[in-house]
Amino acid sequence: MMLSRASLLFPVALIAGLVAVFLTAQPFDYLSKGAPPGEDLTVEHIRLDGTGIHATVRAAGSEPMIIAQVQVDGAYRTFSQDPVGPIGYLETARLDIPYPWIAGEAHHLVFLTSTGAGFEHSIDVAIATPGTTISDLFGLALVGLFVGVVPVLIGFAFYPALMSFGESGRQFALALTIGLLAFLLVDTVGEGLEVAEKAAGSLKADLIVWLSALLTSLTLLAIGRRGGRPPEGVALAYFIAIGIGVHNLGEGLAIGASFAVGEIALASFLVLGFALHNVTEGVAISAPIRREAMSPVTLFWLAVIAGGPAIPGAMTGGLSISPFWTALAFGIGAGAILQVIIEVGGVFLRRKRDISVPWYSAASLVGFTSGIVVMYATAFVVRS
Repeated sequence: MMLSRASLLFPVALIAGLVAVFLTAQPFDYLSKGAPPGEDLTVEHIRLDGTGIHATVRAAGSEPMIIAQVQVDGAYRTFSQDPVGPIGYLETARLDIPYPWIAGEAHHLVFLTSTGAGFEHSIDVAIATPGTTISDLFGLALVGLFVGVVPVLIGFAFYPALMSFGESGRQFALALTIGLLAFLLVDTVGEGLEVAEKAAGSLKADLIVWLSALLTSLTLLAIGRRGGRPPEGVALAYFIAIGIGVHNLGEGLAIGASFAVGEIALASFLVLGFALHNVTEGVAISAPIRREAMSPVTLFWLAVIAGGPAIPGAMTGGLSISPFWTALAFGIGAGAILQVIIEVGGVFLRRKRDISVPWYSAASLVGFTSGIVVMYATAFVVRS
C-alpha cells in the first residue's frame, strides 16, 4: 500500500520536470520571433480630485508593458507612474495625470504603449471621488446602512400579517421566499458577470463567479447539515441572512464604486430604489421562523448579518476596489443564496408532505410568482 502511494510521486515529478524545461529552454519561442508582443490593458479604477485624474491600470500582455503616452480629450498630457517602469503580467500601476477636469462633463482617455497600441477609457460624468476623510467615510457608511440594515428591518414588519393567515399563510410565505431568493440568485449572478467584464480578461473573473458560487453552496450545505439534518427555523433564517449579507456586500461595493466614478447621476433616487428592493429581504429571512421565536434580539442580529455587510462594502467600494474582488463577492453571494433556496425548498416540501397538500397548490404558486414579481418591480425602479 505504501509503495503504491509513493508511486504517485513519479508522474508528479515528470510534470514538474516538463514545466521546468519549457520555462527555461522555451523551445518554441522561435515560432513567434519578430512578432509584436500581445498587449492588454484594463482600467480598474479612476479617481478624480483637485490634483487631476488618477487611473489604476492592470497589464495582461505577453511581455511587460511600457505606458509611453497618455491622451486626455484628444491632447497629450504629462503623467507620472507609480511604480515606475514596465508593468508586468497582471501587475497594476497608478497613473497620475495633472489634468483640470470639469465637474459634470465627460472625459476620454487613451493610454498608448511603447509599441503604439492604444487603450481607451471614458469617464461619463466627472465628479470628485470621495476621499478618506471621516466625513466621506461616514457618508458612505450611511448609504450602506440605508440600503442594507434599514430595509431588512422594515421587511420584518410584514411577517405578522403573513402569519395571521394560518397554515396557508405560512405556505404562501415560504413560496414567496423561494421566489424572492430565485430572483435574487439570478440577479446576483448577472451582477457578478457584469462586473467581471470590467476586470482583466486573464483573471477569468467570469469563471470565478461560477466557481465561487458552486464552492460556496457546497460548503454551506455541508456546514448546515453537519448535525445530520437540514437547518430549520431560526437556524435556517441565519443561513438566509448570511446569503443575503454576502450579496449585500457585493451590492455595497458596486454602489460605492459607482459613487466614486460618478456613474450614479441621480444618487439619492437610486439609493432609494435599492432600499425598496431590499425590503423584501426581511420577508425572506423571517418566513422560516415560527412566531414564538421572533424575539427583538433575534431580529436585530438577523438584520445586522443580512444588511450590515453593505456598510463596509459601500465604504470600500467608494475608495478603491478591483472589479475582480467585487465579482468574487457576488459569486460567493450567489452560492450562499443557492444553498438557502435548496434548504427553504426542503422545508417547503416537507411541510406540504406533512399536511398532505400538493406542492403546486394555489397558495404556493401565487406566493412564488408574487416573490418574483415583487423583486422584478423593485429592481426595475433601481435600474431606471
